[in-house]
Amino acid sequence: MGSYPDELRELVDEYLRELSFPGVAATAGLDEAMRYSLLAGGKRVRPVLCLATARSTGADPRDLLPAAAAIELIHTYSLIHDDLPAMDDDDLRRGRPTLHVAYGEDVAILAGDGLFAEAINLFCREQRGEPENVVAALRELAAATGVGGMVGGQYIDVTGKLGDDADALRELHSLKTGRLIAASVLVPLLIAGAPEDELARYRRFADELGVLFQIVDDILDVTSSEAELGKSRSDARHGKLTYVSVFGLERARELAAESHANARAALAEIDGDTRDLEGISDFIHTRQA
Repeated sequence: MGSYPDELRELVDEYLRELSFPGVAATAGLDEAMRYSLLAGGKRVRPVLCLATARSTGADPRDLLPAAAAIELIHTYSLIHDDLPAMDDDDLRRGRPTLHVAYGEDVAILAGDGLFAEAINLFCREQRGEPENVVAALRELAAATGVGGMVGGQYIDVTGKLGDDADALRELHSLKTGRLIAASVLVPLLIAGAPEDELARYRRFADELGVLFQIVDDILDVTSSEAELGKSRSDARHGKLTYVSVFGLERARELAAESHANARAALAEIDGDTRDLEGISDFIHTRQA
């Protein structure tokens, strides 16, 4: 089993702690609310994936910190909005009150909006690279976030506009969860101007990793306590379609093992040092929260 690259997580955490969102004096409370959620901790899987992918190609992970941080800002915004009463109505996230509980629903909405805008601002202002490559990477990230990605997947989830079979479930989560995970892998490659055949190899890995992440998430939603998860068990509470509800717990575990094996097999096709990516895959498969 590979080990999770905690030194990359520490790089991300250090970079995020140094970020500020300047405005006028009257918006200091909004900055505080944004940082409340952004600095709540966690394994930082998505930005770490970005840095680990960069390292696998021989690049210095530090050179990709602005892009990695932008990805984490977007992920944090999505969590804030997912937790809102109109969405999943959760009151616990990473072991403490969700943002709308701590600061109010109005501030939580604005904090999410602010994090998304600041992510784009950070990417454009700080990420170095050939301009056309940086734009291509930003386009990939925006597409993964929008109607053809995370937001579209969330819409399908909350409106119930989904079939009840395995194909529909995979399609939902390829949008809601998988697209941002895939973008986390593809963004550093696009910044480096990687050729299409190299992108395709990494994309196969990233797509399988997104499936693995969601299956394990669904398993944990029914096998772990809220204290262990550090968040509310909202899928079970809302009766959502999940890998466990469709396949049952044991088959879901088998599917997770298959996805993990597929992700590892995809990594074997990649030229370069993929040990960090292997460690992330192993962590996602065995995580307990």
